[in-house]
Amino acid sequence: MTASIEASSLSIDFPLYHAPARSLKKRLLAKAGIRVRTDESNRVVVQALRQLTFSIGRGERVALVGQNGAGKTTLLRVLAGIYEPVAGSLRVEGEIGSLIDPGAGMDPDSTGRENIRLRALYRNMDHASAMALENEAAEFSGLGEFLDVPIRGYSAGMAVRLSFAMATAIRPQILLMDEWFLAGDADFMGRAEERLARLVQEAEIMVIATHEMSIVRRWCTRVLRLDSGRLVQDGTPDEVLGPA
Repeated sequence: MTASIEASSLSIDFPLYHAPARSLKKRLLAKAGIRVRTDESNRVVVQALRQLTFSIGRGERVALVGQNGAGKTTLLRVLAGIYEPVAGSLRVEGEIGSLIDPGAGMDPDSTGRENIRLRALYRNMDHASAMALENEAAEFSGLGEFLDVPIRGYSAGMAVRLSFAMATAIRPQILLMDEWFLAGDADFMGRAEERLARLVQEAEIMVIATHEMSIVRRWCTRVLRLDSGRLVQDGTPDEVLGPA
């Protein structure tokens, strides 16, 4: 199966709850420039993504850029299947590996090792593949005895190590990544850089949300610029960002 992503008029809304405060929230959010509307159920909703249409094919390395709140991470989560569109359509073909949220898909009351095994079960791995995943993730994470501690007790850095080790032990066709995964502790990220570069190279499609233009120019062939939940530019790094 060749990897591909196709979105048509894709939209995401997040409802605001607590009815007595709705009108005040709506006024405050609108004043702050945040997109809000009232849906058919008379709920106030934040419009996170609005009418996005694009396609991504094999071999493309795509950067999502824009100001904070533009919708970059929300779009990554939609592509990963974490959020469901409220309108439009999305078709994703290919196995996905995501470096978005270190806690996503993990059970905080289970140990690191148990979470690795749960990931293997989720991916329907056979016993040999599951053991290979466990051994590789355990070794690369460098968590040692903490691998047998519930991850609820992990520091943020430890959670990133485990999540990174699990995600990069599998060779996905589509790699989804938020730039903050590149901001781990220096010792670990020094070891991780070569591994991550190989993963980026081997993936059929990569999509990364970033503010760092050096990452865009080094890794990406295409840039989607988001603004207030809308796609406002789509082109090469030089076309969207200007010549280096």
